[in-house]
Amino acid sequence: MDIQTETTKEKSIPTASSDLIYGLNERPPFKDALFAALQHLLAIFVGIITPPLIICGALKTDLATTGFMVSMALFASGLSTIIQCRKFGPLGCGLLCIQGTSFSFIGPIITAGMQGGLPLIFGCCMAASPVEMIVSRTFKYMRHIITPLVSGIVVLLIGLSLVKVGIVSCGGGYAAMDNGTFGSIENIGIAAMVLLSVMFFNRCKNKYLRMGSIVLGLILGYAVAFALGKVDLSKAMTTDIWAFNIPMPFKYGLNFDFSVFIALALIYLITAIEATGDVTANSMISGEPIEGDLYLKRVSGGVLADGFNSCLAGIFNSFPNSIFAQNNGIIQLTGVASRYVGYYIAAMLILLGLFPIVGIAFSLMPDPVLGGATLLMFGTVAASGIRIISSQTIDRKASLVLAVSLAIGLGVELMPNILEQAPQAIKSIFSSGITTGGLTAILANALIHVKEGNEERKKEREIVD
Repeated sequence: MDIQTETTKEKSIPTASSDLIYGLNERPPFKDALFAALQHLLAIFVGIITPPLIICGALKTDLATTGFMVSMALFASGLSTIIQCRKFGPLGCGLLCIQGTSFSFIGPIITAGMQGGLPLIFGCCMAASPVEMIVSRTFKYMRHIITPLVSGIVVLLIGLSLVKVGIVSCGGGYAAMDNGTFGSIENIGIAAMVLLSVMFFNRCKNKYLRMGSIVLGLILGYAVAFALGKVDLSKAMTTDIWAFNIPMPFKYGLNFDFSVFIALALIYLITAIEATGDVTANSMISGEPIEGDLYLKRVSGGVLADGFNSCLAGIFNSFPNSIFAQNNGIIQLTGVASRYVGYYIAAMLILLGLFPIVGIAFSLMPDPVLGGATLLMFGTVAASGIRIISSQTIDRKASLVLAVSLAIGLGVELMPNILEQAPQAIKSIFSSGITTGGLTAILANALIHVKEGNEERKKEREIVD
């Protein structure tokens, strides 16, 4: 069906506008807008700061660098959110879409950081970001290559590979591996307490406790860790926590490696599909059409901004951004879909990013505290992948694609030494189970053609007769 025919149907599409208190282009009073913005901030804050904390922990950066990374993640998310909500020409979706640091890139970024440090990370993240921008312009064609089955497999692999990162944090992190305290009763106990706390608050009937479950779990874990003497405040004395963080473009320099570029480009490809789903869900909840010319422009602009904002994040020394799906639930919960609320959220994120004390406070958080919360979050990512896969018809071809992709992707993730004898370029590209499994899924989905047997053809003929 072409665009012209779809456009005529926009008015007849059922929407959720009757359930909204403030529609997309309505301006809520200051008090209502601020309250709605705070709820969104509560839902996304931990998600934004977690990737830089995990990456910096794996790369063993010092406190000042880690704190700056956390601050710049908040700052970049604020800028990205303005672009999505405000919409500049073809750039942005013009919906209440909040952007934050993406979990999908953590594995490849850590691998790149081990190889060439922060310059290589930022250089390759920026160089690969046009992949998502190109996808936004060729959206209709890419949908036949990156199908929901392929997307679900990659999301599942991302979640499963991140579980290992969460478990390392639960045991005390890489620093604990070095000093021999990894997996101690204290570390495991703190992580378990945070995990159980998050689950408890998430099951509460009170909507505010439910929305703030991760934040509350982290606060409790932080307090217990502090009481046990596991928070080293002396480290904070070496930095000026009351100064302002001045965003410095390209502070750590840039570098490039083709194999790292390929690994990141694949994740951008998948992120484009995820962003499409998020914009569609947001449109539906906001009472906007999910077919026709306007919808296609929104999706295209949202995915274009997703890639552009990731490049912008790299300029300001932060990691790739993506649209946060959890905010769609907040819109549904509050009945506030006004994109003007996004300006309040963006302003809060930018302000938080300018104060070093915010980044330092979270950088001092012991690994088991972060691990207890992220373990559940990463499990949720894997569950999302399973949900996407299960929404498709799992016929014989789909089973084969799923089997070969998971077998090869998880095989590399569990036994990376399998590539020990391979050339360095091959090793760099395929050392990540996400990249290996994702490429396998794309190729297998395109190349496997299952021919059904004669019995099934006979049944089809009988039905026709």
